[in-house]
Amino acid sequence: MTERAIFKLTVVKVIHTLVWIFFNVVIFYFVYSAIADQIGLWTWICLSLIAGEGIVLLLSGNVCPITTVARNYSNSKQENFDIYLPIWLAKYNKEIYSIIVWVGVVILILRLIE
Repeated sequence: MTERAIFKLTVVKVIHTLVWIFFNVVIFYFVYSAIADQIGLWTWICLSLIAGEGIVLLLSGNVCPITTVARNYSNSKQENFDIYLPIWLAKYNKEIYSIIVWVGVVILILRLIE
């Protein structure tokens, strides 16, 4: 791997990690607002962002587009080659966060029908 490719991969990993952190804030605020019954504009903005992320993943074959960009700079088979996360979290990220989001959606629905 050239120094230029290593630098580009590092930039992609930093961006991917920052996007991941952003969506953690979005997801956890969404779930918090449902649990705390503080449903408002930000709840719906968060849910829209989460839905948008889901649509992007569906349209890209369930692979994050940032991962696709990172593939240009690495042949690594590691689950976390494109993001600064532990391997286990990178591997099960979609499953873990999908469950958290769906729990939030169920709570939101229950709050709305109360």
